[in-house]
Amino acid sequence: MKKALAAVLILLIGVGWAVSLSGIGPSFKDEIKLGLDLKGGVYVVMEAQTEATGTELADLMEQTQLVIEGRVNQMGLSEPIVTIEGEKKIRVELPGAEDAEAAIETIGKTAQLQFVLGDGSVVVDGSQVKNAGIGKDEQGFNAVNLEFDASGAAAFEEATRKAFNGEVINAETGEVDRVIYIILDENVISFPQVSSVISGGRAQITGSFTDDEMTELALLIRAGALPVGLLEVQTSLVGPSLGIDSLQNSLVAGVIGVGLILILMLLMYRIMGLVANIGLALYILVVFWVLAILSAVLNLPGIAGLILSVGMAVDSNVIIFARIKEEYAEGKTLRVAVDTGFRRAMGTIIDSQLTTMIAGVVLYQFGTGPVRGFAMTLMIGIIVSVLTAVLVTQFLLKTAVETKSLAKPGMFGVTNKRMEMKRELSYLKHRKYFYIIAAVVIIIGVSSGVIRGFNWGIDFTGGTMIQIDMEQVVTLDEVQDVLRSHDLDASIVHAGDGNEEVIIRTTQALDTSQRQSVLADIYTAFSIDESNVLAVEQFSPSVGTLLKTNAIRAILIAAACMLVYIIIRFEWKFGLAAVAALIHDVLIMVAFYGLFQIPINNPFIAAVLIVVGYSINDTIVVFDRIRENRRIFKKNRIEDLIDKSINQTIVRSLMTSITTVVAIVPLLMLGGGSIREFVLPLMIGILAGAVSSITIASPVYYQLERLVNRPRYQGK
Repeated sequence: MKKALAAVLILLIGVGWAVSLSGIGPSFKDEIKLGLDLKGGVYVVMEAQTEATGTELADLMEQTQLVIEGRVNQMGLSEPIVTIEGEKKIRVELPGAEDAEAAIETIGKTAQLQFVLGDGSVVVDGSQVKNAGIGKDEQGFNAVNLEFDASGAAAFEEATRKAFNGEVINAETGEVDRVIYIILDENVISFPQVSSVISGGRAQITGSFTDDEMTELALLIRAGALPVGLLEVQTSLVGPSLGIDSLQNSLVAGVIGVGLILILMLLMYRIMGLVANIGLALYILVVFWVLAILSAVLNLPGIAGLILSVGMAVDSNVIIFARIKEEYAEGKTLRVAVDTGFRRAMGTIIDSQLTTMIAGVVLYQFGTGPVRGFAMTLMIGIIVSVLTAVLVTQFLLKTAVETKSLAKPGMFGVTNKRMEMKRELSYLKHRKYFYIIAAVVIIIGVSSGVIRGFNWGIDFTGGTMIQIDMEQVVTLDEVQDVLRSHDLDASIVHAGDGNEEVIIRTTQALDTSQRQSVLADIYTAFSIDESNVLAVEQFSPSVGTLLKTNAIRAILIAAACMLVYIIIRFEWKFGLAAVAALIHDVLIMVAFYGLFQIPINNPFIAAVLIVVGYSINDTIVVFDRIRENRRIFKKNRIEDLIDKSINQTIVRSLMTSITTVVAIVPLLMLGGGSIREFVLPLMIGILAGAVSSITIASPVYYQLERLVNRPRYQGK
């Protein structure tokens, strides 16, 4: 029965992939939305220029959001997104927008509300409306209550008198018109008919309103009555051609990375590797389906998160397979080794993945835009990877071990149980050298960054980046000549195939009108037009300050949450040792960026948080084995016990790091500049994390243990 169920499961996985890729039924291509960096388009973050606070500010932002949603819906774009970000900011994403500057101008206008008679004469405008709220009419039906100021009340009374007496002739039909049209941004949002002369500055709009319709109309009118200025603080434009290239390159890199992992697992673990690959196929399928069901937006960082999570999904299997090999080497039968290996590996898997999940949650909470997409795909990947490892891999592996033709040690890649264990290496006795090497690397790198200055990206300093396809090779001096008339402090570099593209970076955050002026001169000088603009990014200094603050806060919160979790699951000495390793990993990344002057930007901060989670994953595996061995080898010296635990887990640590790096190296080679900004710090951090779990975390735990428990032998 198990064999039949296993065959059905494998068949269903194959059918699921065939259906999803062929387009016969629901497909990834149709269901998963593409982000702006893949589809092309523009997003802009605008800050409300108001001193309002608390509830008043929240109401004002909600009204402004509603007005902007109405505006972008009129642009005819597919699936625009308007969200409130923080307290005073609104993020607007417009996939497929071709004229970014026009879109930004439209979004940034303050609301224009007017009450107009049928003959076209304006009765009152938004500035004369004191309030608009929800209520009930005399029959108890939904209604919208209006209140005008003194001038508005007088004008409204006169207008209602004209309309009620039939003195208004519709400008288009030539007929008597008793309606007052309420117009917001040139769109009619309501057209109540006047049933009496209204005086006193109060009026009521009645009709067959649902609760939602009544609330929305009141909000729209209030938004017109309380217009707020919006300042453009962050802008990003990606041309369609650049997005398509990024998508294709990322997909190719993803296929190559996953393919290399599948081959590596087969070579290292044979039947167990085949089972892991089947589980991996289901894992990727389920992750894409979950993204489709959630209507998630897939962007370049999201793809990086997916590929990274594939490496982490393999990690769960590697932990299991390593335990199975150990159990078999200790003299158990293959079947018992599989059962025991799964049981003993589960705690380690859950602990290691939960700590990484903490980093993902914090990153999602404090990140914005693309960074949140990265965190979302990573969290989904972690949950699905644990489920597939616990359910699918376990079921298939137990089925295989009960099949006589497959249940052979050689086919499972396990060492003959009669073979003697190899001599274990000693790590703790070299701990001083580890400390010195780490300190030297960190001091040199950080000092280099401090002395020369870290290469902060425009995300943090504020500024503008414009990437243009010049359709020919132009000299940088020619571009600089055009910019001189605008008095810009700009750096210009070549990019793209054949150096036909240029990237202009300025330290000034150019608003829409300034960018239009600069680009107009470039269009004229080089005979190109707006279609040649591949990408634009603009950050105000205030955004950079907020990013830095949120980054530091996120790292501290993530470290604190992990510390609390480790203390609860292990003990305080393990927690402090893990935090010491995390500090080492972060400082190594900072040192690398300071030494080689690599730009530090928002993706770097995201990568730091993910490395914090990923590094502690390695550390938890070692600590879990130390805790287990302390229960078994109670009379062993603590240094011998720690060395033994490191030796038992080092193969798993190496395999996990190798599979993860293998998965993301193709992204580094084939991905565009944006995705490389995520991948490069990830690779540095992953390697640093793999080393620190052995050279920093374990020695620090040993030092703390010796400090607290003076006896050298645990049995005394």
